[in-house]
Amino acid sequence: MSSILELAAGLALAVAAVFFVLRPIVTPPAPGSDSSPELEGEDPEDDLSPRAVALRALKEIEFDRATGKLSDADYDSLKATYTAEALAALRADSGVVPEPAPEISRQRAAAPPVARPACPTHGVRPEAGARFCSACGRRLSTATRFCAKCGGALEPDARFCAACGRRVAA
Repeated sequence: MSSILELAAGLALAVAAVFFVLRPIVTPPAPGSDSSPELEGEDPEDDLSPRAVALRALKEIEFDRATGKLSDADYDSLKATYTAEALAALRADSGVVPEPAPEISRQRAAAPPVARPACPTHGVRPEAGARFCSACGRRLSTATRFCAKCGGALEPDARFCAACGRRVAA
């Protein structure tokens, strides 16, 4: 008799556990509750304004470039596009009337080429903004000539190295 009572108690406990687990699935949410079906799957904290979208895109392309997924040429074109979008959105938020954007290719043609840092041993380095050579650790410079003794950057018309004083070959 006690085994039948134990079996009935176990069965009642199992039915209660199944009911507890399946109740949220079977019963619809009450109207006015926190979980409304139209917001399901969306993050209420997600800002979808043009400004926020452009700024997130800028962060993402920075990350992609840092991890090596994006080439410098692609990065430059995407950054110009998203920066223009972010600026337009910021101006729209502040009420400033945007000026017509000049053509990017015209800006690049008018701007002088940017000197990339170079290592005296390994030459121009592919890392943007680097201060030291990734191959040998020497300080990088935008100068085109370097001292043969100390590796210091030389001015274009220098006759002596400013770092060690050695005479520079012409």
